[in-house]
Amino acid sequence: MPHIVKSFDVELGKLEEGLARMGGMAESQLTGAIQALEGRDSELAGRIMADDDKVDGYETFINEQAIKLLALRAPVADDLRMVLAALKVAGEIERIADLAANAAKRSLVLNQLPLVAPMRSLIRLGRLAQIMVKDVLDAHLGHDAERALALRDRDQELDDVYSALFREILTYMMEDPRTITSCTHLMFIAKNLERIGDHATNIAELTHYRVTGKTVLEARTKRDVSSFIGVGGDLPDPG
Repeated sequence: MPHIVKSFDVELGKLEEGLARMGGMAESQLTGAIQALEGRDSELAGRIMADDDKVDGYETFINEQAIKLLALRAPVADDLRMVLAALKVAGEIERIADLAANAAKRSLVLNQLPLVAPMRSLIRLGRLAQIMVKDVLDAHLGHDAERALALRDRDQELDDVYSALFREILTYMMEDPRTITSCTHLMFIAKNLERIGDHATNIAELTHYRVTGKTVLEARTKRDVSSFIGVGGDLPDPG
């Protein structure tokens, strides 16, 4: 329903549009990072890294717009949830773009090394993360709480693929120690992609809250076993 003060609708529209543009940019970043990895395209990887600042710019705009709305309009009910969700979703999108840029950065190193077999599985993991991010952003912008909850469960599939890839990489390193450097970078990229799935899942939960006003209380099942193995899951990423 339109507000009596039409400028309020205009300002809410700007917030929504900014979020849509930011989400589209992050999607492009992730798609480009996967393409750079698959095609060993260092030039594309460089562009992905350079464009990360554009995503940060969108986040700054959304934060400023949200603060302006909170301060001047004092939104309530649905409007308040929309503004608060936009603030939080923008933060999740920014992290997705950061992780995509990190993956692109590591691809520059991988391009200087011989190709290793687990790369095929890594690309599969990347494609799953890509699809998940696109679908969850569509659900958020479409105000589709039911679809968002369904997407939340898709994180389990991504975790399964990540855990299988983690084991594959460890096995490959043990069988041929000459691949340790390449496989270590693959491991960090894989963890970045798994984290992207976590951020997409957070957006799904925020979408449900925005539309229904209810927080999802049921805990997510996590199938990432790398941290229990003792390697990779909790490694700090220096790059």
